[in-house]
Amino acid sequence: MRALIATIFTLLSASVMAADCPAFLNHDLRKLHSADSVNLCDLAAGKPMLVVNTASHCGYTGQFEGLEALHREYSGEGLVVVGFASDDFRQEAATEEEAASVCFKNFGVTFTMIAPTAVTGSDANPVFRAINNQSRQPDWNFNKYVVNDRGEVIEAFPSRVAPDSAELRNAIDRVVADR
Repeated sequence: MRALIATIFTLLSASVMAADCPAFLNHDLRKLHSADSVNLCDLAAGKPMLVVNTASHCGYTGQFEGLEALHREYSGEGLVVVGFASDDFRQEAATEEEAASVCFKNFGVTFTMIAPTAVTGSDANPVFRAINNQSRQPDWNFNKYVVNDRGEVIEAFPSRVAPDSAELRNAIDRVVADR
């Protein structure tokens, strides 16, 4: 009986979570240099997010370190950091193995990184199509989007705004507090 109740609770929880998750997050996205996929509804439904388009050979690549620091600092408060590797600006590594090495080995990234995908124009992945419609599409690598727990872009920051900047941290503090 206990197992049946647990199963029913799990199914109800999953259906409530799916209903609360914005459709643009409900896609299976392959993780960087992996056969595994992640569905952002499973990862971030009901949680605020920091979404970033990344490239491993950009002058801003050092921001991975600051993004990882934000992930470590705010994950306990529910913030989910997700990086989307992209070659839209011709600065991504030639192979996923190299891109993964830059992220995971050089900068110690532990937050979710998505395999290279388009983030601009009509070829943009579903997450960035929605972000671009709500805000503005990236004009370079390492644009940062603070998204609330309902999937709404609250603020967008250009590449030059560092992860440790007061303006980005203030936006994250607000979205985490509003949760």
